[in-house]
Amino acid sequence: MKIILIEDVKNLGYKDDVVEVKNGYGRNFLIPTKKAILATESELKQLAERQKQQANKQAKIKADAEALAAQVAAAGELTITVKASEDGKIYGSVSNIQIAEALEAKGVKIERKTIDVDAIKTLGQYTVVARLHREVSAEIVVNVVAE
Repeated sequence: MKIILIEDVKNLGYKDDVVEVKNGYGRNFLIPTKKAILATESELKQLAERQKQQANKQAKIKADAEALAAQVAAAGELTITVKASEDGKIYGSVSNIQIAEALEAKGVKIERKTIDVDAIKTLGQYTVVARLHREVSAEIVVNVVAE
């Protein structure tokens, strides 16, 4: 089944991509949750027209994302202090929320949804990725240390 994505879907595609998915995934999840629409001829024509109109806007959005990636790189390593046991396990976990707050403390405002990290549960140094645009991503080095 061919569908047009209305919003970014992790591990599938970005907004306005035409993708092929299994019927059940499209009809039971993507379409009812308003993440996609069926790729009919009229919808494909409307998509082509929208993409023509948004070409200049997308160039500006990409430039802004590249500038934000440069700010993230300039921020350097982040240090997050947490409560931990003697063997290095964290009470709780470090998620994208704490990473976004640490970046904001350094003067870089970033949406927490763009930071792609699994929950960090031990002390150490980690590299996480912030996906700022479909073509722009930034690596963030996070040091997790005990209090």
